[in-house]
Amino acid sequence: MRLVSLRALPVALTAAWSCLAAESAIAATAAEPAQVAEAAQQVRDQVVTWRRDIHQHPELGQHEVRTAKLIADQLRKLGLQPRTGIAHTGVIAVLKGGKPGPRIAIRADMDALPVTEPAGLPFASQVKADYRGQPVGVMHACGHDAHVAILLGVATALAAQKEQLPGEVMFVFQPAEEGPPVAGAPFGAAMMLSEGVFKAFKPEAVFGLHVWAGLSVGEVGYRSGPMLASADEWSLTVRGKQTHGSRPWDGVDPITVGAQILLASQSLIARQVNIAATPVVLTAGQFNAGVRFNIIPDEAKLVGTLRTFDVAVREDVIARLRRTAEDYAHAAGASAELQVVNNAPATINDPALTRRVLPSLQRAAGEARVKESAMVTVAEDFSQFANTVPGFYFFVGSTAAGIDPAKAPINHSPQFLLDEGALEVGTKTMLQVALDYLHGG
Repeated sequence: MRLVSLRALPVALTAAWSCLAAESAIAATAAEPAQVAEAAQQVRDQVVTWRRDIHQHPELGQHEVRTAKLIADQLRKLGLQPRTGIAHTGVIAVLKGGKPGPRIAIRADMDALPVTEPAGLPFASQVKADYRGQPVGVMHACGHDAHVAILLGVATALAAQKEQLPGEVMFVFQPAEEGPPVAGAPFGAAMMLSEGVFKAFKPEAVFGLHVWAGLSVGEVGYRSGPMLASADEWSLTVRGKQTHGSRPWDGVDPITVGAQILLASQSLIARQVNIAATPVVLTAGQFNAGVRFNIIPDEAKLVGTLRTFDVAVREDVIARLRRTAEDYAHAAGASAELQVVNNAPATINDPALTRRVLPSLQRAAGEARVKESAMVTVAEDFSQFANTVPGFYFFVGSTAAGIDPAKAPINHSPQFLLDEGALEVGTKTMLQVALDYLHGG
């Protein structure tokens, strides 16, 4: 797709203009793919502008103040009445169509990651922040900037045909999908639900998408049933006895015990869990202990993640890890304490809803470009919404033509680079899904 530079884009372009353009593109037969594609194209430049603005000004979870204001301002321009401050910085708004029909919700996540962005893009982030006590760069390395821009584009196109639209649509802009600033604190989708986001307005179905480096631009990925893994954040504290490094026999070395537990955890997955039946990943991302080269410390701490697709398997692995840690620690005269916090259950696409929505994806993207995905061990707290009402989540390819998606830097990498052609594809597919559902397709 041809991309327009920021300077060439009409900065004064308003959502009202987009509404008028989209209105001419969507006629009474609202779900005609050609007309949906035209509506997405009409809002394309504005979607690109929104995405670049948000990308240049990323904000960590529960700190998305500027992003939330941008969203609320645009929704007000569409004649909607956004509700703000949900789960700290979340924004919702309901579009009521002029005709009776179903209720649906469409969700986009807003937060960035504690990742330093390399220079190169004219709208690259230079934001710095503090994350869990450490100074960090901040970058939209996962594509949530694109998700917000796409949903604003969908809202603009739907608002343009409000009088002809059957039913109601809730637009959900969710903070802190990547987790809370403090481990174990309430956050994100679960927090929005606890604050009643689906209480007064309970949708029949909820939809979400994710731009995905593992697919080329123009491709769309879906799966019925389990699609994304459950994500647990675990921390293991091993307590020993401090002593001089030259006399280890006078103390109990928690570093050695922690290392033994870490290696044993990998054997646990390889030899005790049937990963042929369902994927399981157990990873340590931090191992912290000590302050000096010749002092064995009192304590060592490991922090990591567990990814599973089955609740029973998850509980079994946690029990095995706890038993393994305690047994290794006991053998050395140490102690081990395991704490596990579930940040997101598995994302499971409702099979009946998947069958209903799949033709919409195929109409919007072309049947040959809609591909069934394997289960993916990344996680998404969209699952919280999808555990409340039937949900459907899909991938939108973001890797540029000519680049092998299998070799492209994956989401969360500082080298992650979104081809902005994904913005139009995302707008078009989500708009098609919403209109087909509302019109009974």
